[in-house]
Amino acid sequence: QVQLVESGGGLVQAGGSLRLSCAASGGTFSSYGMGWFRQAPGKERELVATISWIGGSTTYGDSVKGRFTISRDNAKNTVYLQMDRLKPEDSAVYYCAADYKAGARSSSRGYDYWGQGTQVTVSS
Repeated sequence: QVQLVESGGGLVQAGGSLRLSCAASGGTFSSYGMGWFRQAPGKERELVATISWIGGSTTYGDSVKGRFTISRDNAKNTVYLQMDRLKPEDSAVYYCAADYKAGARSSSRGYDYWGQGTQVTVSS
């Protein structure tokens, strides 16, 4: 059983930056594809970014391409999401997810493990 704990959310002004972290425990982190997804009130959960379990392949949602960067540190069992040039429409609860030996998929379906989420609010 993999446990995921997100941190780093908060309130930031438009144009600013945040870095989210997701610490994993209970499994062999390097064997898991990891993802960040977000959900705003009244909207469906959507792809932010994913990274494959091996090879470092990444996939980004169209709305964040060029502004957000996903990375992982297998030695620290942690996946990161660097968010730059934030916009008010980036406001949402951000969730970390893990799936065994997954590639950099664009769909949230199939991810077996989820964190509790961290709130990101971007003020205009």
